[in-house]
Amino acid sequence: MESAPPVVVAIDGPSGTGKSSTSKAVAAQLALSYLDTGAQYRAITWWMVSNGIDLEDPSAIAAVAGKPEIVSGTDPANPTITVDGIDVAGPIRTQEVTAKVSAVSAVPEVRTRITELQRALAGSAEHGIVVEGRDIGTTVLPDADLKVFLTASPEARAARRSGELKGSDVHSTREALLKRDAADSSRTASPLAKAADAVEVDTTELTLAQVIECVVTLVQEKQAGK
Repeated sequence: MESAPPVVVAIDGPSGTGKSSTSKAVAAQLALSYLDTGAQYRAITWWMVSNGIDLEDPSAIAAVAGKPEIVSGTDPANPTITVDGIDVAGPIRTQEVTAKVSAVSAVPEVRTRITELQRALAGSAEHGIVVEGRDIGTTVLPDADLKVFLTASPEARAARRSGELKGSDVHSTREALLKRDAADSSRTASPLAKAADAVEVDTTELTLAQVIECVVTLVQEKQAGK
């Protein structure tokens, strides 16, 4: 059987739309590499917090953006991330990092640095890759073979995210998500936006399995046409 041609898939959208779960599952099902770009922004934020950088000062963030060595593993079954050789998969998910990642990722020097890492990983993926984030289809990989933009109602997103953050209050989670949306959509450097040629998938009423099936079908159709 002929192997499918390599394909670069960009999956964008706000938090709580099922982006990570969908991207990982699609990559695993189609034997593609996988990259969680949000983890890279969380990793550089974790490094800044750990090193006492003043996150109220964009120039202080910009001055050290090139310092940490961030390495992302792209196996969808076991995506890894290290900073200066330290496994940070757990620490980058803390509330402290979550609260500060928007401020750090809004700094253009940070985005330039991380975008270079992302493009290098996508370019070296032999069989293709699923890259998920907020500006992949618009900025990082504008020539991606397939662009998907996942959406869902704020209520659905908050309910999912609260389920992930055990015991968290749905209302406060919803407010935090909307605040993050506003910050990500209004930043000057690579805002969260849907690419003009992206396929929008509203996941509000869909199960995760249905979303995965939908995206797998879109990828296979794209591969069939290559």
